[in-house]
Amino acid sequence: MRKSSRYDISQLAQNEFEPGSKRQVLRNLLGIKRKKEIDRIEAVALQQVEPVLFRTYDQNHRFSAKDICNIHRIWLGRIYEWAGAYRTVDLTRSSFRFTHARFVSEQMEEFEENVLKQHTPCIFGSKNRMIKALAEVHAELVRIHPFREGNGRVARLLATLMALQAGLPPLNFNIIQGSKKKEYIAAVHAGVGKDYNPMEKIFSWILEKSIPRTRRA
Repeated sequence: MRKSSRYDISQLAQNEFEPGSKRQVLRNLLGIKRKKEIDRIEAVALQQVEPVLFRTYDQNHRFSAKDICNIHRIWLGRIYEWAGAYRTVDLTRSSFRFTHARFVSEQMEEFEENVLKQHTPCIFGSKNRMIKALAEVHAELVRIHPFREGNGRVARLLATLMALQAGLPPLNFNIIQGSKKKEYIAAVHAGVGKDYNPMEKIFSWILEKSIPRTRRA
């Protein structure tokens, strides 16, 4: 009998829910069954790894698909068996279908070659060029949705790492609420057709709100 690899286990685990969770919580290494608790654990883990990642990737780093997997693994490695591995299941949200699982690896390679290499390190001579870089990287990564869980947060974390490369403070995504959240979702949909203008408007607004007023002056 062939010995199962970690990837084989990840394939199985990505399709499983924690027993007793009423299909609300994915199978996890901590045996957590309550949605609110797993959400809290994930949020705490993210807060803990942010300073580590801020120190790991410096101003001159060119991000790769491997880096994105590493970010996901560092964040969720103690929670999910499949952390850092590309998803093996198809995902949809509100009738929006993300990249088919079988194409994720291929599209992440293209993402690295055609987008990450063009836009990182995020050191440019103009604000408009920086916004363009942030918008395209974010829209494409969210479109591909490479992981079973945590894609939006990884995409936001990558945007913050890029902003730090540009000498800016961490970006505040918590302000995307209400009508702005609807605009953001529309920008994600527009990105599927390679229209990044709506996402550029979102990032221009986020930058305006994230940079202290004294610094803008």
